[in-house]
Amino acid sequence: MPYRLVSLLALALAALVNPALAQPGPGGPPAVGVVQAQKRPVIETSEFVGRIQAVNRVDLVARVTAFLQERHFIEGTEVHKGDLLYRLERAPFEAQVAGQAASVAQANAVLQGSSLTLGRAEALLNTPAGQRSRVDDAQSTQRSQAAQLANAQAQLRLAQVNLDYTEIKAPIDGKISRTTVTEGNVVSPSSGTLATIVSQDPMYVLFPISVRAATDLRDRYDDKGGFSAVTIKLKLPNGKMYDQAGKLDYVDPTVAPNTDTLTLRGRIPNPLRAESKPGDPGDRELSDGQFVTVLLEGVQPVEQIAIPRVAVLSDQQGSYVWVVGDGNKVEQRRIQLGQSTPETAVISAGLKEGETVVVDGVQRAKPGIVVNPAPASAGLAAPAPAPRN
Repeated sequence: MPYRLVSLLALALAALVNPALAQPGPGGPPAVGVVQAQKRPVIETSEFVGRIQAVNRVDLVARVTAFLQERHFIEGTEVHKGDLLYRLERAPFEAQVAGQAASVAQANAVLQGSSLTLGRAEALLNTPAGQRSRVDDAQSTQRSQAAQLANAQAQLRLAQVNLDYTEIKAPIDGKISRTTVTEGNVVSPSSGTLATIVSQDPMYVLFPISVRAATDLRDRYDDKGGFSAVTIKLKLPNGKMYDQAGKLDYVDPTVAPNTDTLTLRGRIPNPLRAESKPGDPGDRELSDGQFVTVLLEGVQPVEQIAIPRVAVLSDQQGSYVWVVGDGNKVEQRRIQLGQSTPETAVISAGLKEGETVVVDGVQRAKPGIVVNPAPASAGLAAPAPAPRN
């Protein structure tokens, strides 16, 4: 078979596969594949860098000075509110409680005696043997000893409080750090933090955004429900999407003077991973202090113009596409892109719905020339999944 005939057959087969590739006769307009710009549901998304922060965080500190006798937790595990964590030496404080209890008993006995003396002086006041000065002295003595009893009772309560401080218990649920002081050492309020407990579920995520971005978010969602119209999703350091969603719950009222940013905060669940036990390494996806990528997504998708990404070209002036207008003439159209995927470009400005855009044979398109448009191949014209804008 002659070479020319083979070439013509190959070209005919290619044209059957993609009509846009069929070349007209010599001098005819070049063939291009086109699609119409259409509106598609797009999830509006803004991306920021954030840091995970525990909702509750407690530094355990000794409230009294004593020897550390016992530690009742395993470092790095989860503890529950009320769990005994440390026990300090109790004997000196128990003796102090007993001594103060004796002082209360003694002060109470003295008060009872002075009360009897006051009663007798008052009974004799209206008799020849009675004297007003004795009643006054008895009243003064009785009130002084009542005050001494109250002081003794206060000292007893203080001694009991100090005794209770010899047991350091968990004030919250959470994961406990390693201990900084081991058994046998003397601890006191000046010893610093013995261990730290951070809550695990839920977690906060804090992220700074520029004032301009904050204003854009406000304008975008103010009439759609504000915070309730936005969902927080996270991208983990390994690039995977976190499978839990959260909500915004706080905006810092003050702009950082050095960076001109506001800090936003969201609350997001942090449950145990499947088949993990509390305290196991990596038992939860989120950890206090961890860096993540924060995605603010609108709850409801919005309609925006989207085209195949291959149709978008760029030069020093920015992004553009080839648009086929009246008489099949090609026009270069400058566009502004939203946040797009590798397959789909979201057009925020520059295109109208229904306009014809060249996606196949873009290298043959030039401003002002006439082309022969045909529907693009199915792989280029098929709508991609809704991108996140």
